[in-house]
Amino acid sequence: MKKIGFCAIAGSGMSALAQVLKHQNNDIYGSDRSFDQGKEQKNKQALENIGIKIFPQDGSMLDKDFSVLYASTAVEDTIPDIKRAKELGIPVKRRSDLLAEIFASYKYNIAVGGTSGKSTVTAMVGYILDKAAMNPLVINGALLKNYEDKAGIPNIIWGNGEYCVIEADESDGSIEKYTPYISVVNNITLDHKSIDELKDLFGDFIKRAKHGAVINKDCENSADLLTLRPNTITFSIKDNSADFYAENITAIPNGTTYTFRNQTYSLNLIGKFNVLNAMCAVACCSLLGINAEVSCEILQTFLGTKRRLEVLGVANNITVIDDFAHNPDKVNASMSALKSYSGRLLIMFQPHGFSPMRLMGKEIMDSFIQYMSSDDILLIPEIYFAGGTVKRDISSKDLVNYARRHNANALFFETRDTLKQHLLDIARAGDRIVLMGARDNSITDMG
Repeated sequence: MKKIGFCAIAGSGMSALAQVLKHQNNDIYGSDRSFDQGKEQKNKQALENIGIKIFPQDGSMLDKDFSVLYASTAVEDTIPDIKRAKELGIPVKRRSDLLAEIFASYKYNIAVGGTSGKSTVTAMVGYILDKAAMNPLVINGALLKNYEDKAGIPNIIWGNGEYCVIEADESDGSIEKYTPYISVVNNITLDHKSIDELKDLFGDFIKRAKHGAVINKDCENSADLLTLRPNTITFSIKDNSADFYAENITAIPNGTTYTFRNQTYSLNLIGKFNVLNAMCAVACCSLLGINAEVSCEILQTFLGTKRRLEVLGVANNITVIDDFAHNPDKVNASMSALKSYSGRLLIMFQPHGFSPMRLMGKEIMDSFIQYMSSDDILLIPEIYFAGGTVKRDISSKDLVNYARRHNANALFFETRDTLKQHLLDIARAGDRIVLMGARDNSITDMG
């Protein structure tokens, strides 16, 4: 039994990997500054419940018997745990290296890439494989609602078979570390990198696939990669020449129906984009020998992932919805789904990071503007800043002013507290309050 440490274990990627190594009968220890600050206590308890030992992030966790300390890319070398590991001669490795190592150890490994929808498609593929009794290991960046009753944090499905499904993250370049059995490209849109950079990354990702690839035919940028390798299959909700095509998509209360190969199926998820995600998952599983109709049947009981248009509750006929959308494509998809239903939208959008807002702030605003009705209101607090040295030459005020120039009803707030109070003051029966943004769990707490 190896003694292994995780520095910054509260992060979604780190907690998932720590749980995997615990299931593999290792002795796991972890620390996180958020735990020390009294935050994320539910996740701390969930990790302790499966036998992971949590320590303060002060170096006291480590001794000479540790075989390795894993740290996230967000952890600085000045952190006491890192300094202590170096003093003791304990190797310090990065999260992405561990994920690549685990992934490579599986015969049938599936990596789901794309700038939007990765978590949902990864969850769908994993759920299909699990219900098909193929015992997959699934490592996800989001929490899986079908597995909330399991011990631990539900960002993994633990199975001891030959199948592994992961998200392939392009934002930090770690996608280059994977040589998948199947490469999945859900879409390619503006996010952390330029379109040209993304097409190069995903093109190489497709070429490395050992068995086959799955590509979104509705996305022009990903469709450009169709000729890069044989045994590439396509999915669509627009083009009936695709290998996997859904049509007759209809919004129903708390879900969606669609037709696939002359049979009607339902999803417990709203939005056309989730039908597209379903087609992606069904196509992927077909390359693993699972009948497409069987996959569609299984997905009828799929509950989705947390923070993806998740209804937090309803009070006084006011619905509160939590959503992870944070780039133009995600915002566009979420707004399209939200406008399929009646009711005024009160949208709190939390911009994250000065560099991303400099890169795509106007494009994000455009995604809101094209769907907003005259009575919808967009409420934006100041840009969320996680720390470090960055150029602060853009403000949420700039985003609000841009939206106003394009006739959107947008408001700026210095703090979330004042924004929340304004929401409470103006909300009325029939409204839908949407809390939108990424990488900040306190957004959900507003609900």
